[in-house]
Amino acid sequence: MSIKEIFETMDWGPAPEGTGEARAWIAAHGGRFGCFVDGAFRKPGETFASTNPATGEVLAHVTQATQGDVDRAVRAARRAQPGWAALGGHGRARILYALARLLQKQSRLFATLESLDNGKPIRESRDIDVPLAVRHFYHHAGLAELMETEMPDRVPLGVCGQIIPWNFPLLMLAWKVAPALAAGNTVVLKPAEQTPLTALLFADLSRQAGLPKGVLNIVTGDGAVGERVVAADVDKIAFTGSTAVGRRIREATAGTGKALTLELGGKSPYIVFDDADLDSAVEGLVDAIWFNQGQVCCAGSRLLVQEGIAEIFYRKLRARMDKLRIGDPLDKAIDVGAIVSAEQLATITRLVEANTEGQRHVAACPLPVGGYFYPPTLITGLSPANPLMQEEIFGPVLVGTTFRTPAEAVELANNTRYGLAATLWTENVNLALDVAPKLAAGVVWVNATNLFDAAAPFGGVRESGFGREGGWEGLMAYTRPAAEPGRPLKPVLPHGGEGEPTDAIDRTAKLYIGGRQVRPDGGYARPVRGPKGALLGHVSLANRKDVRNAVEAANAARVWGRQAGHARAQILYYLAENLSARATEFAARLRAMTGVGGEAEVEAAIRTLFRWAAWADKVDGRAAGVPIRGVALAMREPVGTIGILCPDESPLLGLVATTAPAIALGNRVVAVASEPFPLAATDFYQVIETSDLPGGVRQHPDRQPPGAGPGAGGASGHRCGLELLLDGLAAGDRGEIGRQSQADLGGKPDPRLDPSGRSQPHRGRDRGEDDLDPLWRGVRPSIGARAGWPRIRRGRLSRVRTSDGRAPADAGTRSPRRPAPDRAVCAASGADATRPPR
Repeated sequence: MSIKEIFETMDWGPAPEGTGEARAWIAAHGGRFGCFVDGAFRKPGETFASTNPATGEVLAHVTQATQGDVDRAVRAARRAQPGWAALGGHGRARILYALARLLQKQSRLFATLESLDNGKPIRESRDIDVPLAVRHFYHHAGLAELMETEMPDRVPLGVCGQIIPWNFPLLMLAWKVAPALAAGNTVVLKPAEQTPLTALLFADLSRQAGLPKGVLNIVTGDGAVGERVVAADVDKIAFTGSTAVGRRIREATAGTGKALTLELGGKSPYIVFDDADLDSAVEGLVDAIWFNQGQVCCAGSRLLVQEGIAEIFYRKLRARMDKLRIGDPLDKAIDVGAIVSAEQLATITRLVEANTEGQRHVAACPLPVGGYFYPPTLITGLSPANPLMQEEIFGPVLVGTTFRTPAEAVELANNTRYGLAATLWTENVNLALDVAPKLAAGVVWVNATNLFDAAAPFGGVRESGFGREGGWEGLMAYTRPAAEPGRPLKPVLPHGGEGEPTDAIDRTAKLYIGGRQVRPDGGYARPVRGPKGALLGHVSLANRKDVRNAVEAANAARVWGRQAGHARAQILYYLAENLSARATEFAARLRAMTGVGGEAEVEAAIRTLFRWAAWADKVDGRAAGVPIRGVALAMREPVGTIGILCPDESPLLGLVATTAPAIALGNRVVAVASEPFPLAATDFYQVIETSDLPGGVRQHPDRQPPGAGPGAGGASGHRCGLELLLDGLAAGDRGEIGRQSQADLGGKPDPRLDPSGRSQPHRGRDRGEDDLDPLWRGVRPSIGARAGWPRIRRGRLSRVRTSDGRAPADAGTRSPRRPAPDRAVCAASGADATRPPR
């Protein structure tokens, strides 16, 4: 027999990893674990079993946390937070460094325990999960050290509730805990009920590192415990998991002022062009879909292959699949381990067996007896609308189809409600640079896959969530501006009037939708009166259909976001020029509506347009400093369509200051005008119409007082009823607009604002809302990162609801190295207008 024949017929021998140390740690705790609260493990209460999915063996019994456990954890975190923040960046950096060193020293123990509890191959735990977790703590130790000089105007949010999944228990803990602690927050963490052991081991480690009591608290249990954490008195929720649960968390936190980061599901495309290195693409695909048994949110589970190479690529892929080894996760020679639970195995089986289309290939490898295993599976020839092409399977199942041209590849890749990650393979750098920005994904990998690092922000778009974890953007999401709270202001109500007849010349203002003035669908209008009851005119009332039309017009104007920043700047300058030409007219209108002079307000609005015109072509991305051979580029792109509820104070300035940042950064806007002073917006229609702003970029449906007239309570009525298909929702804040109006009026109090009003307390700065920096809230990251956008509900297919006229508080997204824009102008901006680099 030749050497070649021997090599090709050699069988693999077992190379098991010892589990003695991990089992000894479990035994040292008596095999039973309570919650970790205030620096100590509490006595176990009612418990559930944590099992090894490869064998079904019970590893330990873990406490099902009660409401009392969660309350104690939150109280402990609240007590510890001031002291932890006061420790300073250097003090926190030293403890984070100690955590990284201890984690590194105990890496084998963590890797073994992770594979025992989760079922993933030991080589993945050892070579990927644990080193990445260590890297996160090292990196954030550095960020903590630099935070006071690079982010001097930021302070911690407070107490953070964090909920992590079962697919990467230790790594997800590091992704969330490291930035929270670095920023000076304290944490209440809930690990997944299937995989709690490495989190509890980390809690043990934290005491050795000298982490103060109460800074890290861990409550264990099922989804009910997660619901208690979400409902608790915390300042931020960070969640990684399914889109369905993420949507419920979004609804539960709406209107509470809690900052929110969601990293949800995905159905990521893996695109192979005909000039790609096919052997490398096959190996990359093995890592993309069969890494961690396909139980990865960003798994390349949708294969798109160019038609000319499809057959040869499928042949190479099937041959490679047949050489994969499935078995004991603790065997170092195993490629695919166990599915995490019987329930997840049943879900995978059900989805695959329900399909009747395409051609199925199952890897020719025997499955172990016992445990939860599923063979690597390839299903090709599926239509784009097939459920397997649309639904997240979350298992070792790859589905695919073919494409003819790059344009068709982009269409197929974006034909999903998700947008977490994408991979493309080509030897043509020009093709890669052309296609990558067109993909609706938070992260795009070129000729590689599953590249993660603490310096490269990670997150999704659409129904894959919003916010970024990692890098400066991830740290920013755990901070808020260090600004004083605004004073409460009294609501401004429209004057009732005496009902005198209108002028002979009709002064009913229409709605502004799709670049033109249109009559309202409902045919209703309401009078607008001055402070003494004089009739100034009528404004049309929008109903649900009008709002729908406005959103559709905005969604159809996507070309605005693809225009160069210079072109957008020219239009904003032109808007300012045309407003300046009519300054006297607008000042008179403001005086008629409000009873005070409007010259200074008009001048402030003109300056605001100039400022955002200046910023339009200066929103830069960055190159992340990742420890790989390649380059990680973080590019900023518009959020999309943003709904803006304009404030009542300073009606013209509030309108301009909330909408200009969004438009400057390439977004489209549906703006609802001030209720008592809407004529500032309706007059502004005419300025827009003469300033070359493309139709659909800006729409103005008017709103009506609650309960006033037909259609009240519809989507366009009062603030309480807004429900739109939007990418973002922002509410102009009364206190912030009031503060800006005083600053822009030369520091003199605005007579329209009641300095002693107490009926509507200001909440804009108490939960991480970065209203001083609207610039970075108007962009999101696209190719490598995406920072947290607190007041944005991402996803064109999802609805945005506000129960009290406010969206969730923003955690802030400004680049720490970018000088802050002028405070007086920024304070009035209510639009999260951009998403940070990806």
